[in-house]
Amino acid sequence: MTGLKPETRGWLEATGFTVGDDALWLAALTHGSMGEKDDYERLEFLGDRVLGLSIAHWLYERSEAPEGKLAQRLNAIVSREMCATVARGIGLSEHMRISKQARADGGTDSDNILGDVMESLLGAQFLDNGFAAARDLVHQLWRPALESGAGESKHPKSALQEWAAGNRRKPPEYEVVERSGPDHAAQFTVRVKVHKVGEATATANSKGEAEKAAAKEFMEKFG
Repeated sequence: MTGLKPETRGWLEATGFTVGDDALWLAALTHGSMGEKDDYERLEFLGDRVLGLSIAHWLYERSEAPEGKLAQRLNAIVSREMCATVARGIGLSEHMRISKQARADGGTDSDNILGDVMESLLGAQFLDNGFAAARDLVHQLWRPALESGAGESKHPKSALQEWAAGNRRKPPEYEVVERSGPDHAAQFTVRVKVHKVGEATATANSKGEAEKAAAKEFMEKFG
């Protein structure tokens, strides 16, 4: 394994990382396609947890929202897509060590790979500099997502699904309890239930819209 290139070190430090152990940061930027002993996978595992705790801490400190809504925002902000967005914003793809074949296959613009390497760099920051330094950098790099309200507005059914998961409840169950009117102007009444929480009903001119309205009604009553 070669050493860290001066331009890569300069980029890392300009981004906010503090580089001590060269080998650690080289591994964080190395894709498995390079066939080297150390790649980013183990660091990505660690960085994923560093990211989750850092964002959870930020949300807890700055929001009075209940657990379910905190979980909904957390899931959106630490998603693979958001990690890839942050990675693109700092120009990560130019510094990844990836094989020519994987590069030709679009690896440098893959949400999965960019997201994984972004997390691996957070793992390296944690190991080299401690949790406080890693957390502060997460807050800096993810600030646009945190301040944009990412994860606050969702399709009602998605929001209810995540609320149930965040509150350790069974998934919501939808049931058409009534269908009325002629085919060209049918009305559907749907009931949604979450076990040991409650239920809500709504009526609309399609099953999907009735489910959406019922989920919205449920979140307004119980969310």
